[in-house]
Amino acid sequence: MAPLVSAIAALAVKNRVIGNRGKIPWHIPEDIKRFRDMTKGHAVIMGRKTYESIGRPLPDRTNIVVTRDPAYKAEGCIVVTTIDDALERAREFEKEEVFIIGGGEIYKVAFPKTDRLYLTLVEGDYEGDAYFPDYSEFKKVISEERRQAGGYTYAFVTLKR
Repeated sequence: MAPLVSAIAALAVKNRVIGNRGKIPWHIPEDIKRFRDMTKGHAVIMGRKTYESIGRPLPDRTNIVVTRDPAYKAEGCIVVTTIDDALERAREFEKEEVFIIGGGEIYKVAFPKTDRLYLTLVEGDYEGDAYFPDYSEFKKVISEERRQAGGYTYAFVTLKR
C-alpha cells in the first residue's frame, strides 16, 4: 500500500502567509517541536527555496528537493525535477507517510496528490511573499487543538478531504 501523502505547514489564518523573504514570520517553539516530532523518520519533500532557507538537510529524514534545475546539487538530499518524481522516490524509502513541507509552489502542485493536512493556524496579520494554497477542499476535521503561547494564539488542526 502506498504511504499517506501529508502536507504540514504553519500559516496565518487571515491571508494564508507561510513565509516572508525566506523566513517564517513568527517563532512558535511548540510548532517547531510538532513539526520535528511528526516528520522525524519519514521522507520530506520540499522546494529548492525552502531547502535553501533551511540551509541543510533535516536530520533523521529522507530529504527530497524539487527544483526545475536538473543540475542542482543539495548534499545529503535527493534532487528531482517534478513532484511526481519526488513522490516516486519517497515511496522507495517510506511506507507510512510522506510529508510535503513547502514552500507555496510545492504545496500547490502536490495538493491533488495530498491526503491530509497538518496545519498550525496562527492568528494575526502577517506580511509575506509565500502563501499556502486554498485548502477548502479539505473539509473533514480529524483534530483541532487551540493554544496560546509566547504572545501567539494558534491552533493545531488536522484535516482530510
